[in-house]
Amino acid sequence: MKSRLKTFALRIIKLYQHLPQSDEARIIGKQLLRSGTSVAANYRAACRARSGREFFSKLSIVTEEADETLFWLEILVEAEIMPENKLSSLMNESTEILKIIAVSRKNAQPK
Repeated sequence: MKSRLKTFALRIIKLYQHLPQSDEARIIGKQLLRSGTSVAANYRAACRARSGREFFSKLSIVTEEADETLFWLEILVEAEIMPENKLSSLMNESTEILKIIAVSRKNAQPK
C-alpha cells in the first residue's frame, strides 16, 4: 500500500505540473497537491504508529485527505478546468484508495 500511495502522490504532482496557468487552476491545484501528497505521508505515519489509537487516528486523517483529493479532482472536472477523460484514471484510483483506507480504519477502530 505504501508504494501504491507514493505512486498516487507522484501522479498528483504530475497533474499539478500540467494544470492550466489560470488563477483558479493554481488555487485548486495547490489544494489538490497538498491533500493528494498528504495521503501517502499520513499513511506512512500510520504504519509507524505507537499504539492502536494513534494508528486509528492517522488512518482517519488519510481517509479525510483521500476524500478531499477526490473532491478537488471533481471540482477540476466540473469547473471545466480539466477534461474528465484526463482525470478519470486518477479519480478511480482516489476512489479505490478511499474505499480501502475506510475499511482499514473501520477494522482498526479501538474497542
